[in-house]
Amino acid sequence: MANELQGKVAIITGAARNIGRATALALAGSGAAVMLNIRSSVEQSRAVAAEIEAAGGQARVSQGDVTEPRDVTRLVDETIEAFSGVDILINNAAVRREAPFLEIGFKEWREITSIILDAAFLCSQACIPHMIERGGGTIINMGGLSAHFGARERPHVMAAKAGLVGLTKAIATEFGSRGITANCVVPGTIDTTREASSTSDSVPHGKKFRPPLVGRMGRPEEVAAMVRHLCLPVSRYITGQTIHVNGGIYLP
Repeated sequence: MANELQGKVAIITGAARNIGRATALALAGSGAAVMLNIRSSVEQSRAVAAEIEAAGGQARVSQGDVTEPRDVTRLVDETIEAFSGVDILINNAAVRREAPFLEIGFKEWREITSIILDAAFLCSQACIPHMIERGGGTIINMGGLSAHFGARERPHVMAAKAGLVGLTKAIATEFGSRGITANCVVPGTIDTTREASSTSDSVPHGKKFRPPLVGRMGRPEEVAAMVRHLCLPVSRYITGQTIHVNGGIYLP
């Protein structure tokens, strides 16, 4: 099973740390060549690429803003130049800020929704033609538990993450006949490192909360394992789904 993704090429946005990093390692460990996209965490992403290459895998880093169409085009072009194609897209880039609804300015609203939702649209639109050329592909959008569970002071994040569910279904419906699957993976309370503006003590995001069925927070590697599974040949019949990896905190 170690080489089930041999010959496949993956683009992962927001790949420098946490779930993005774990996903890059998981896909590379299964044989995929990976392009790590980041906006600012250059040294961290290079460390991930070096770790992959030290283990015998293939990895490159592409710095750019995935809310900018020109940067997205360059990301895909660099991937094609490095690895000759694109088979897998993981839309993981996100910012998780908190503020009272009435205090959120339109500029901040657009910033958050652009990073989460607009970027997924731009990257998917840029990658799909190349996937069709190769006979199919896999798109995975990284959702958010708050969009399903509810949370205070996160309306921009929740709206964008909910939008990813709709985008997933749209891609799955329109491109299923072209061999492209699209799914949304929704992490639960995962033990990750976030910027100061992302932290919260509120349920379900606070560090003190434990899912009742498992009694602990999840690990990035556990989310990455689901992402990897959806990229495997055996998973070609799974598409248009929202899949929760949450230890039982939310039971849809």
